[in-house]
Amino acid sequence: MNDYAGRCGSCAAFTRVHEDPARGRVGECALEVYPPPVKATATCARYRAKGAPPPPPPPRAAGQPRGSGGKPRPPERAPSPERRPGAAPQPPRSTLPREIDIDMDIDEFRRVLREVLSEELGVGRAEAEMGGRWEGGELVLRPGKEGTAEKRIPLDVFFHKIVMLRDKLRVLEQKLNAHEGLSDAEKVQLQAYITGCYGTLTTFNVLFARREDGFSGSGRDD
Repeated sequence: MNDYAGRCGSCAAFTRVHEDPARGRVGECALEVYPPPVKATATCARYRAKGAPPPPPPPRAAGQPRGSGGKPRPPERAPSPERRPGAAPQPPRSTLPREIDIDMDIDEFRRVLREVLSEELGVGRAEAEMGGRWEGGELVLRPGKEGTAEKRIPLDVFFHKIVMLRDKLRVLEQKLNAHEGLSDAEKVQLQAYITGCYGTLTTFNVLFARREDGFSGSGRDD
């Protein structure tokens, strides 16, 4: 074996070794560096002595999927649905582009993306809940003039409008702070109007099941 030190004859990838009458000791390269038969005296840069630990995997290039072994992963295809008489063909399930190295499908990615955008824009906590004591209630507008009909609005409808107003104010606040055409002084002046709107609307915080979901006179969620 010492005669082949550093050569294919002592490499861990050298398999199916046998004696050839013409070439001597030959075998096959499990790494497929050379086509068989490979002479035991051959050498290559991927030599690894038998019993040595495997080398660490090469660093992944940007966009290369995990566990691809350095080879590009072919586009994934959704499994073909079982054909049944009269069954409508199922549309293929979308997958993420290979450049997006995330272990999730397109539907899960969209859900996470919506959550991130909602968090950044201050919206989407639209699942604000109305206090339990107001469920099934009504907002009654009773005119002071006799002989005129009163107006009744279901509280869940009114609460939905309040939540929409809250979310639009938060979006306006975000867009204002990120606007590049306004000076800092102009932003402060316009922010003061939004803060005033928040303060005025704190009256309706009583409808929210969680106080933090309502309005704050400071113009922030805290």
